[in-house]
Amino acid sequence: MELGIGMFGDVHIDPTTGKMQSAAQRTQEIIEEIKLMDEVGVDFFGMGEHHRIDYAVSSPEIILAAAATVTKNIKLGSAVSVISSADPVKLFQDFSTVDLLSNGRAEIMAGRGSFIESFPLFGYDLKDYAELFEEKLALLLRLNKQDTVTWSGKFRKPLINQEIFPRPVRGSLPIWVAVGGTTSSVIRAGKLGLPVMFAIIGGAIQNFKPLFEIYQQTWEDNGHAMEDFQVGVHMHAFFGENGQEVADRYYPLYAAQMNRVGASRGWPPYQRSQYDFGHSIHGHLVVGDVNESVEKILHVIEMFGLTRFSAHMDVGSPDHKDMMKAIELYGSQIIPKVKEALK
Repeated sequence: MELGIGMFGDVHIDPTTGKMQSAAQRTQEIIEEIKLMDEVGVDFFGMGEHHRIDYAVSSPEIILAAAATVTKNIKLGSAVSVISSADPVKLFQDFSTVDLLSNGRAEIMAGRGSFIESFPLFGYDLKDYAELFEEKLALLLRLNKQDTVTWSGKFRKPLINQEIFPRPVRGSLPIWVAVGGTTSSVIRAGKLGLPVMFAIIGGAIQNFKPLFEIYQQTWEDNGHAMEDFQVGVHMHAFFGENGQEVADRYYPLYAAQMNRVGASRGWPPYQRSQYDFGHSIHGHLVVGDVNESVEKILHVIEMFGLTRFSAHMDVGSPDHKDMMKAIELYGSQIIPKVKEALK
């Protein structure tokens, strides 16, 4: 069982003035936070890719390369790399380089992403949304298995006996697929024998149970060994010394970010009742003190049979000192208690 942290690189926005933190300050804070994660025993870190003013990170591999030089043990991956609008060859080379810098700690998590800004930015048409993902994921998997590749597809020039350098430390990289609530995505990952990270970022966690069952059944039906089976969840999270206090303090930041995202998607204003349900044992939030968080994480692990849990901890960009405190609590107290209980 691995317990880690994911981030999207949210920049802090002052709730009264609207003043936005600089990307330079936020990226420097992120490196400090990853360094602390490594020191307190967090198993892995995932960095998201976004191309918006309210997120500081457009290239996870750059952040991960910097983190590789100040950490020793923590796995370093994307959360996610938007494979649909990326060049799989360059993506593989970049993460192979991170792997070399970190002595074999790099991973790729491929996904469609939370937003669509990367499509016009890199010259892709949204009408090709599904085809782009399928073709580029297939090429990435081929690159990961073969040193020399011959390949042709619809959206890039062919590769003819092309050698791909550099290679990762162990010859290939762990590649995960991130999914939301789409059954076809779950079935595809099960057929390919790829580990899946489910994003549970709203509603009742119980609603995701059928997707996990479909994934495991597809995995087994396609002859993949259960000893290789890996599945995780990504859930919004924040931790503090006092459960009610941290929940109350975090709510305005979380609600503000939900409303910023929701404004472009036609969502109604975020309500405290939604937050309180999410904060309950049945909901999608892991926000509270050490004991509350341990109970919730163990509940989710048992419900879904997880091998990995990812706490998405920077939604709304809490203050850096609060982030550092939450990371310290997670690594030094929550993770050990969860792992001890699982024994």
